[in-house]
Amino acid sequence: MKLRFTLALLLPALPGLAQATLTNAGATLTVGAGTTFYVAGTVQNNAGSSLTNAGTLQLTGDLTNAGTLASGGTLLFAGTTNQTFTPGAATVATLVVNNTGASGQRTLTVPTDLTVGTALTLQSGLLRTDPAATLTLPDGATLSGEGPGQYVQGNLRIVRAAGSGVLDFGHGLTLDLTSLGQVTATRAAGLLLDNVSRTALPNAASQSIDRIWTVETTTAPAAAVPVTLSWPADDDNGLTSFAPAQAWRSPVPVTAWAAVGSAQNATGTATSRSFSFATAALGRLTVSSAAAPLPVELTRFTAETQGADALLRWATASEKNNDRFEVEASPDGRTFRRIGQVPGYGSSTQPHQYQLVDPVIARYAANPVYYRLRQVDLDGTFSYSPVRTVAVRGQAGLALFPNPTTQATTLTGAQPGTAVMVFDALGRQVLAATADAGGTALLLLPPGRATGVYVVRAGSQALRLVVE
Repeated sequence: MKLRFTLALLLPALPGLAQATLTNAGATLTVGAGTTFYVAGTVQNNAGSSLTNAGTLQLTGDLTNAGTLASGGTLLFAGTTNQTFTPGAATVATLVVNNTGASGQRTLTVPTDLTVGTALTLQSGLLRTDPAATLTLPDGATLSGEGPGQYVQGNLRIVRAAGSGVLDFGHGLTLDLTSLGQVTATRAAGLLLDNVSRTALPNAASQSIDRIWTVETTTAPAAAVPVTLSWPADDDNGLTSFAPAQAWRSPVPVTAWAAVGSAQNATGTATSRSFSFATAALGRLTVSSAAAPLPVELTRFTAETQGADALLRWATASEKNNDRFEVEASPDGRTFRRIGQVPGYGSSTQPHQYQLVDPVIARYAANPVYYRLRQVDLDGTFSYSPVRTVAVRGQAGLALFPNPTTQATTLTGAQPGTAVMVFDALGRQVLAATADAGGTALLLLPPGRATGVYVVRAGSQALRLVVE
């Protein structure tokens, strides 16, 4: 039997009581229009359950939806410690973040894709998406409240219909929409991930801000488009001087970065960071130092089995002062050693292909085996590629790397589409994700999580994760 609840009054928090979990296990729960339903704790909407919110659902803990969640009203996250919203297939009209916790304890994490149809309002605290998830505001939806220490970390996509004139998207991008058709602007920010939210490693001489905007239009520009990019000090990524700043552009998907605009358009003060320029082609846009942000632009790096061996292939779009690639392998994703070396092409504007075979990888007595590239310049400076894994034939299974970790780890070996959940030592779910088509899932624990042992579950299998 299903129950239907219509709440028409404010439920106050009782002093001295710890946060609890409100579990909807197969019922129909309705919050009526004009009603505020206050939960001093978390809400768990299980599979087969229905939660309809036409009023305001305010909670101080997490919200996990595995059933049907239709929120045409307001979801208000008003905790004093980090919160998580796992939306499932939810539809959400208005999302408000008003987390008043201390620094490092005031983040709302959204681990999977979510669309907010009417308004996203940041009153206090951060909203963070997982690197593989995107928060989307369709045409007509509004964004308000972003500022220093209070913005969307991760991927924020804003869509605007065809129009004309200059439009401020609200997430650090101002664009002239004339003759561009529908515009989709996706900003990756605050992730500290190379070629995802920034163009270079933190200690590289050519450093970029930790924000990249990907601008896609249904109509190609007929003339140079005026663009302004802005960001808070939170995403300076170590930049201390803006005088030599330069806007940079890359096509989608990313290949080589090229300078656009003039460095003299940059402005940078303690309260205002912006760069205005014009570009005849859009795509991926960011701001970096006036030197080229990536001396070697790696466009592809793959690792796959070849009989009993591992075949590693990679490609570059351009190279500058590239001395060599050192190929490194690891049985655990933490300790790497060099297994081979391939000379680079020095400085070149032409694409180049590379490969190396690692023989008989069963010798590592581990599954999977982890690989990365160490690219070394002529002056000895170096940077690392992303890590790739190869499953040893006949030894398939789940794996985490790195493990132990400080915050982020990658799960491999899962079935594509498998739900992945992370639980703390008390059995509380702290993160949810979905394995991609390659059976991997990036797991980024919310900032401020305690150190210790966590459990990662994928289907019926589980692994132990140590957070240091």
